[in-house]
Amino acid sequence: MSIIVNVDVMLAKRKMTSGELAEKIGITQANLSILKTGKAKAVRFSTLEAICKALDCQPGDILEYKE
Repeated sequence: MSIIVNVDVMLAKRKMTSGELAEKIGITQANLSILKTGKAKAVRFSTLEAICKALDCQPGDILEYKE
């Protein structure tokens, strides 16, 4: 089971940098990097909500399941 995090895809679509997103949602660039690379063990709903709000997208645009 593998959960793929597509934050980079949405950042490119919205023409936004990681630094801009991190600042908008109130997390460090290091923590955003951990999430983007798929190394995070969990993500808070509040963080996911903030990402979706900042990128004007749905959670399904950010998270993807692949076997």
